[in-house]
Amino acid sequence: MIFQNEIILLLSVVVLFGGLVATFRFFGKDGIYCWNVICTIAANIEVLILVDAFGMEMTLGNVIFASTFLATDICSELYGKKEASKCVKLGLLTNVVFILISQSWFLYNPSQNDTFAPAIKTIFSNTPRVMLASLSAYAISQLYDVWSYHFLWNITEKKSNSKTRFLWIRNNVSTLVAQFINTVLFNVVAFYGVFPTKTLISAIFGGYLIYVFTSILDTPFLYLARKIGKKTK
Repeated sequence: MIFQNEIILLLSVVVLFGGLVATFRFFGKDGIYCWNVICTIAANIEVLILVDAFGMEMTLGNVIFASTFLATDICSELYGKKEASKCVKLGLLTNVVFILISQSWFLYNPSQNDTFAPAIKTIFSNTPRVMLASLSAYAISQLYDVWSYHFLWNITEKKSNSKTRFLWIRNNVSTLVAQFINTVLFNVVAFYGVFPTKTLISAIFGGYLIYVFTSILDTPFLYLARKIGKKTK
């Protein structure tokens, strides 16, 4: 099917961002924490897949991971810097635990009747490097995002004498810089020497373009989450 990858990527933005807001609507702050945990694990598995979309080679996982930035921004906006940092730390802890669990599977000797162990090993044998790359990139970029979000919030609040105005500025500026940091760090640490240099550069460029796109699109969802949050308080 022509443009199948592009269509799926575009639909996934709406589904994932909408799913996060819906989860927040029904489960509140706990729903944001759960979403962040699930998506950090899923993104680190999906990122092993390389696809062609929009005329570029790119790894998957970008849209899923972008939703974790939206999750921390919702926490920052509604619950403050401390809760947003807690959301990031839960994501880090989850990834560390997942690495340990997934690698423990290879300590077992599969039954002679087993048919899945080789496939599981193929997928998760590369996980430690990818997950460690993701952990470092995730920690640095997400903690920067939380810091930058509140730094910009203080500036806009002083300039406008309003705590609610210029949400789009603090959201987009902090997220775009944080996602650039994440994209470069993750791809270099995870895939340097694995992909040809040209493919690696293409993956970084393509991945960041997706992040620019998703950062702009997540703004309406953040406004909607803030509206929902104010109604439920």
